[in-house]
Amino acid sequence: VRIVESGGGLVQPGGSLRLSCAASGFTFSTTGMTWFRQDPDEERELVAYITGDSGHINYADSVKGRFTISRDNAKNMVYLQMDSLKPEDTAVYYCKIAGSGYWGQGTQVTVSS
Repeated sequence: VRIVESGGGLVQPGGSLRLSCAASGFTFSTTGMTWFRQDPDEERELVAYITGDSGHINYADSVKGRFTISRDNAKNMVYLQMDSLKPEDTAVYYCKIAGSGYWGQGTQVTVSS
């Protein structure tokens, strides 16, 4: 199993970023995927979840209406579109196979002026 995130960076408040997660080594199209985030002083927080067929999606209350999770099963990719970013969204963002211990290495998102 291999999970690799990309797309993090520095963005001003109110800006947007799109995170990508490339996954391989398992049957991607039937596997739920999640995005978590972790601030250094906090526990990891579940940000968004998507089922294999994209038929069911959940978001943390803190990101509802601002973040959008999606996936492309033909490319084995999961995405997190983040709009209207706030300083409190600053964290390392991780892609994870739902219900498993397989995590990516994370990508840093910093929201600051």
